[in-house]
Amino acid sequence: MTKIVLVGAGSLQFGTGMLGDIFQSTHLSGAEIVLHDINLAAAERTLHVAQNHISAHDLDHTISATTDLKSALQGARFVVISIEVGDRFALWDLDWKVPQQYGIAQVYGENGGPGGLFHSLRIIPPILDICQQVMDTCPDATVFNYSNPMSRICTTVHRKFPDLEFVGMCHEIVSLERHLAPLLGVDRSEISYRAGGLNHFSVMTDVTYLRDGSSAYDDVRAKAAAYFGSKPGYSEILQASRKTGASIETEGWMDVDLSQIETVRPWSDRWLFKHVLETFGALPITYDSHFGEYIQWAHDCSDHQGILDFYTYYRNFLGKTDPVIEDTLKERVVPIMEALTGAPSYEEAAVNIPNKGYIPNLPDWICVEVPAIVDENGVHGISVDIPAGIRGLLSNQIGIHDMTAEAILNESRDLAVQALLVDPVVTKSKGMDTLVDHMIAEQSPWLDYLK
Repeated sequence: MTKIVLVGAGSLQFGTGMLGDIFQSTHLSGAEIVLHDINLAAAERTLHVAQNHISAHDLDHTISATTDLKSALQGARFVVISIEVGDRFALWDLDWKVPQQYGIAQVYGENGGPGGLFHSLRIIPPILDICQQVMDTCPDATVFNYSNPMSRICTTVHRKFPDLEFVGMCHEIVSLERHLAPLLGVDRSEISYRAGGLNHFSVMTDVTYLRDGSSAYDDVRAKAAAYFGSKPGYSEILQASRKTGASIETEGWMDVDLSQIETVRPWSDRWLFKHVLETFGALPITYDSHFGEYIQWAHDCSDHQGILDFYTYYRNFLGKTDPVIEDTLKERVVPIMEALTGAPSYEEAAVNIPNKGYIPNLPDWICVEVPAIVDENGVHGISVDIPAGIRGLLSNQIGIHDMTAEAILNESRDLAVQALLVDPVVTKSKGMDTLVDHMIAEQSPWLDYLK
């Protein structure tokens, strides 16, 4: 029997999505599932939905909910983390808007730039606490992380716990995969692809026609303007949602129904995307909001309306949905669990793991997002051929990730200031120490450990 612990399962969206994937797996039939959350009422809400589903479908899984992480972890084979702390959107607002008030032109505030730093400083310590309990209780378990900022979390965790099997997972890769086949005018089964970089900061490295093994990248470049230039973005999704009063499902696996949208702004959500494709010859896997966080010149060429509308829609979508357990694959972690426990090996499109040479120019210790072969022996990264210019952009992140980890592990306010000043998005020095002090005060108690 496989024991799976979901940490942060009080979130109905995360909890029901993961449970739906687990319940579909014949390989994980009979699994023991423990829902953990610091909010017992929230965990029991997810538990109630799960128990009803198990009963209605005559499943043989056992499931429980608890606030006691140590007991939850006893005998665990897999641990899945998806947590936030405090009022997530109120804190994200601070991450994004306060640095702007101090003169930093960041386009978003979740994973890269100063916003990504403060998000990291806030969320990584509790994740390290969870990992410490895993090491103390079930050190052979594989831990999957869904929390952001993904690459800084994974880098810091591996620095403190080098022997822990810790893999970062993000479904953003489908923002590439769902578009390739229709762009090329082929069935999904007729092509293969790979991508690599940092989480939310990666590009497609190759795409291949399986019929003859030839590259389809030039065809992607040639057809990108006609396809992406007329594709709806979050501005259109938000407008449609406001008009109908109904949300459009945009999270999760593959297809998104946008058939009700008629009018589209050119290259909606993808002005920076377009610039990177035309200038570097590489196709980003995601939108301006995510990709632009890492780049100091992104403010000049990003779709700011699209970014603001994305945030507004994301905030409203999370607050208004009533998630249910569905027989539709939402994430990609269950196939990895299956392969690790004896199912046939396969190639996974994107995992976040220590580099170990998969991307040249980056140190082995930084966690990169690359494809991987998954089998009973573990998750084995695959090297990807990233264009030199994109490798240069990735290299700008080395010092940021290093100093973020050091600031957290040393509980140092001064190292947090240094982490700001090595970030290329930060183009001034005056007031940065005051900015850090301001955020420590505003985000108390989460940043009180920084001395």
